[in-house]
Amino acid sequence: MLNYSIDADGIATVEFDYPNKSQNILNAQSLGAYGETMQKALADPAVKGIVIASAKKDFIAGGDLAELGAATDAAAFHAAISQTHKLMRAIELGGKPIAAALNGSALGGGMEIALGCHYRVAADNPKARFGFPEVTLGLLPGAGGTQRVPRLVGMMAAAPLLMEGKRIKVAEAQKIGMIHAVVKVGDERTAARAWVADAIAAGSKPLQPWDTKGFKIPGGGPNRPNGMQMLMAANAMLREKTYDNYPAPRHILSCVYEGLSTNLDTGLAIEAPRYFTNLVMSPVSKNMIRSLFFGMNEANKLASRPAGVPQQKYSKIGMLGAGMMGAGIAMSTATAGIDIVLLDTTQEAADKGKEYARKQWNKQVQRGRMTAEGMEALLARIHPTADYADLKGCEMVIEAVFEKREIKADVTKKTEAVIAADAIFASNTSTLPITGLAEASVRPANFIGLHFFSPAEKMPLVEIIVGKATSDATLARSMDYVRAIGKTPIVVNDSRGFYTSRVFGTYVSEGMALLEEGVPPALIDKAGLIAGMPVGPLALADEVSIELVYKIAQQTRADLGSAYVERAADRVAAKMVADLGRLGRKSGAGFYDYPADGPKHLWPGLAQQFPVKVPAGTQSAGADEAPAQQGGRAKNALLAAADDGTAMLTLEQIVERLILVQSVETVRCLEEKVLRAPIDADVGAILGWGYPPFRGGPIGWLHTLGPAQAVATLDRLAEQHGPRFAAPQLLRNMAAKGERFYPA
Repeated sequence: MLNYSIDADGIATVEFDYPNKSQNILNAQSLGAYGETMQKALADPAVKGIVIASAKKDFIAGGDLAELGAATDAAAFHAAISQTHKLMRAIELGGKPIAAALNGSALGGGMEIALGCHYRVAADNPKARFGFPEVTLGLLPGAGGTQRVPRLVGMMAAAPLLMEGKRIKVAEAQKIGMIHAVVKVGDERTAARAWVADAIAAGSKPLQPWDTKGFKIPGGGPNRPNGMQMLMAANAMLREKTYDNYPAPRHILSCVYEGLSTNLDTGLAIEAPRYFTNLVMSPVSKNMIRSLFFGMNEANKLASRPAGVPQQKYSKIGMLGAGMMGAGIAMSTATAGIDIVLLDTTQEAADKGKEYARKQWNKQVQRGRMTAEGMEALLARIHPTADYADLKGCEMVIEAVFEKREIKADVTKKTEAVIAADAIFASNTSTLPITGLAEASVRPANFIGLHFFSPAEKMPLVEIIVGKATSDATLARSMDYVRAIGKTPIVVNDSRGFYTSRVFGTYVSEGMALLEEGVPPALIDKAGLIAGMPVGPLALADEVSIELVYKIAQQTRADLGSAYVERAADRVAAKMVADLGRLGRKSGAGFYDYPADGPKHLWPGLAQQFPVKVPAGTQSAGADEAPAQQGGRAKNALLAAADDGTAMLTLEQIVERLILVQSVETVRCLEEKVLRAPIDADVGAILGWGYPPFRGGPIGWLHTLGPAQAVATLDRLAEQHGPRFAAPQLLRNMAAKGERFYPA
């Protein structure tokens, strides 16, 4: 846990060395050991000074998230964190010089341990990062970070570290004053020891800046003009971005304002019980830790990869279709150091795909994130062609051609005539069942779905779809490719729309249903944002194309025949596309207008096509008002009788529908075995279509509500709005048995 030694000059070395882990972490066990060791060193007359170091490649990775996620006793947790505060104050005021030797990254609690030392020296390690990522998991730096960082570097420099979780390199950490010195890799302990030795020789008793007489916060405190201006701006930006769905950044601001208005000890007393303990116990942090940390880590480690299949190494991939999707996949593949053949119907079309890659990478060159030579090296891995013979030698070929079975069948046959018998053929289809597409293959065991998200070079998720004939070896090898290109995979079983397209579509469809019911369109999209979604459902329909929604409905109707059940979204999409020719953003006209000389705005004609129902005597929002104005006016509408006797929905009711329609469809995917595990659903939703992380995912939100409350709410919604909200039997059984999707 900790290695402890004292040299002939009375300098003790306290070395973190967490057993059976590649990184040091802070939890009750390691902090307890650190406290005992430091108290022993401080009390020992033979010890004149102390160096804190690490036996791992990094200093300390941060707190033990398993322990934080499992914490349920607020009083006990508060007592423990208060003891940590007391320990760190004893170290700072103990009268002995203490230096931290940072050989690698120091994040979260690890950086807080370092800040509790009088001197910090770091190795010039290009891979090392320093900062406080707690906010990205719904937490705040609770071992004094909200108090020491702004006192050390000033409120302005501290804001992105604390509120955004920004991780900085060693040079920037030194520049802002978080690190005192940077030395050659391997010399950090020597430099830290030298500082301690000099302090001993000088006979001084080092103090932290905030413990010295006359200390002033760099740039001014919260009650000075600069500080007040910064806090006001930060608060406004925070509300605009988060709609107060995420308490952590709001609590961080409160810690800074309240804590820096007084002395450090009072600030620590404010940070621990009032804010940090509150966050640790909140469902938001537990949802985010479960999905964003543990769930994502398991997915990235390929925890569900079939055993016994040798790892596949890729050297050459084929890409059919050089449009935006195909070009994006080509970029991800080339970035991973894999050659890719980019094939389209003509050489000109294939070249355009490579040119798309050049334009995207050139933006990085212009921003200084890539060299021109690095860009050319990546482009050299992309080989545009119109000749199927060039696919020879590809270990995998991915198709991203037009969503028609006949076209996909044709390219499948042409490809399989060239590639090796053990090569994988993957379809990037977003809706067509893989089992049906595999019928065109002479080797269906090697046929699989790899559903990327647009833009493929940026979006982190790949949904892997297993058809009825897909072999475990093909699944395992496909997962190897996804990991090789730095994406996160989830594995689902075959069905129409699979998981992501099927559930994502319910959000867009519910927005269209609300529009048909007469809810103001501005309120619908504003409700989506307030719910935590990145884009409102109508604006999102424009982005993905209303025409696509219309065509998918047509195809599904043709496939299912009399079994097909028409939805409100089908009628709205048909009216917009077939009757009005408004296809979405790609045509410049959808639910919104997209003028060339100004920002998008809601199409005024929506008022005639889908009349708004407002409470009697209430003025409706004007079509020419900005969405925020319309949303603000509509938000204030109370549940009341509309002109035709129906009920006017409140903002809260719209949010409830937009969120729970996704959850109920996700449970159906679990019930039908489309999804293999609840965590796959949550990770896939957050990464795939931007489901709000604070809710934990569609299943995580039901877990937060509890199955019993979820069933009662869905029963009410089903009675009011139809069977799409009907609670699946799986959820009813869980409610009856008192079960939950995850450990409580």
